Amino acid sequence: MPGLRNAWVEVDTSAITRNVRALRALTRPGTLFMAVVKADGYGHGAVPAAEASLAGGADRIGVATVAEGVRLREAGLSAPIHVLSEPPVEAMPEIVASDLIPTIFLADTARALSAAACGAGTSARYHLKIDTGMNRLGAMPDEVLDLAVGLGGLPGIDMEGVFTHFATADVPGDWDFERQMERLARVLEDLKDSRLKPPLAHAANSPATILHAESHLDMVRCGIAIYGLHPDPSTEGRVVLEPAMSVKARVTNVHTVPTGDGVSYGLTWRAATPTSVATIPIGYGDGLHRAASGRMRVLAGGVSCTQVGRICMDQTMFEVPRSARVAVGDEVVVVGRQAGERIPLEEPASAAGTINYELACAFAMRLPRVYPA
Repeated sequence: MPGLRNAWVEVDTSAITRNVRALRALTRPGTLFMAVVKADGYGHGAVPAAEASLAGGADRIGVATVAEGVRLREAGLSAPIHVLSEPPVEAMPEIVASDLIPTIFLADTARALSAAACGAGTSARYHLKIDTGMNRLGAMPDEVLDLAVGLGGLPGIDMEGVFTHFATADVPGDWDFERQMERLARVLEDLKDSRLKPPLAHAANSPATILHAESHLDMVRCGIAIYGLHPDPSTEGRVVLEPAMSVKARVTNVHTVPTGDGVSYGLTWRAATPTSVATIPIGYGDGLHRAASGRMRVLAGGVSCTQVGRICMDQTMFEVPRSARVAVGDEVVVVGRQAGERIPLEEPASAAGTINYELACAFAMRLPRVYPA
């Protein structure tokens, strides 16, 4: 309910559509495109992000949990939806009922999917996850062939694809990336020799899609990049992306802080001269990290303003330069553009010692989202 707060997130879904088109243009004809909208579309809204991605030419949608997939189905999405983490066995009836494509790498999970599919009188697709070096989730490369043979005997389920995830795709020339590619290639060759290779093999995340054409295989999976955010500086200049998210607030107070007086908890910042300080109702409870205190800026009155004092849970203060005119009710940009100036999401993320992914997800946890027409 945007009208109930003086702080909000704006999402330009048309930018998501254009980003998907730009990323698709990097792939060869026939390569499928999965748009990943997990974590509520990286804070942009899973349903609007999925719809915008499909409008841009995405073929499939990726999520992290069964609940995320069910929500998309309830919103009316009919495209294939992948659950990119292996679900619990108890979730398999819902996987089948909602026609979701789960990740499988444990035999017990596959047996539960088989039982659910047979019980529903239908068949279910799954993708086999291979751990080629991330050491997080998946079957080890030397286990894949035996596992595939065993799963092939289960009724009601079909292995539509195999995939892996890169740990260092954003590091050009990285040896570990090359090693993961080699391990995946060997597994695919073994499956082919045994006539078990499924129709789809995929590995490329956002940085691999941009930097490593050899990793595109049958499908690419793009998450952060579809929102116009580069996964790493190494991908900048390789493709033009438009940030879809802006974070804004309205000034709720402006007053003069006398010389020597401080601002916020601990009074870590003090006015060297009488200084105009403004307050906006956004804080670390909204995703603006406290660690960024005194290290970030906002745009107000058409100029760049330094944030001062400790960022609070619900409030943040900034110094109003003498050259600026700022009043209660004025719009302030925390992330985005104003009067020719721009603050990219990477800026407050760097000030907090984190990455753009985390802030994008965090901002929309409490701030209302607005989708301008």
